[in-house]
Amino acid sequence: QVQLVESGGGLVQAGGSLRLSCAASGRSISSLSMGWFRQAPGKEREFVAAISRSDGTMYYADSVKGRFTISRDNAKNTVYLQMNSLKPEDTAVYYCAARTWIVTTALAAYDYWGQGTQVTVSS
Repeated sequence: QVQLVESGGGLVQAGGSLRLSCAASGRSISSLSMGWFRQAPGKEREFVAAISRSDGTMYYADSVKGRFTISRDNAKNTVYLQMNSLKPEDTAVYYCAARTWIVTTALAAYDYWGQGTQVTVSS
């Protein structure tokens, strides 16, 4: 069983930055494909970024490409999401997710989920 705990959310002004962390336990993240998803009020949960378990290839939603960066620190068993140039439309609860198979952007394919961390971007 994999447990995921997100942290780092908060309130930031438009144009600012935040770094989210996702600490994993129960299994090494080097054997997991990891993803970040978000859910804004009244909207469905959507893909944000993912990183492959095999070669570290990264994938991004078009809406965050060039502004967000996903990374992993296997020694700390932690995945990060660096968010720069934040916009009010980035406001959402951000969730970390993991799966034991190949990386995918499909939400339904992820087996393990954190509890989420709130990110609020003011204009």
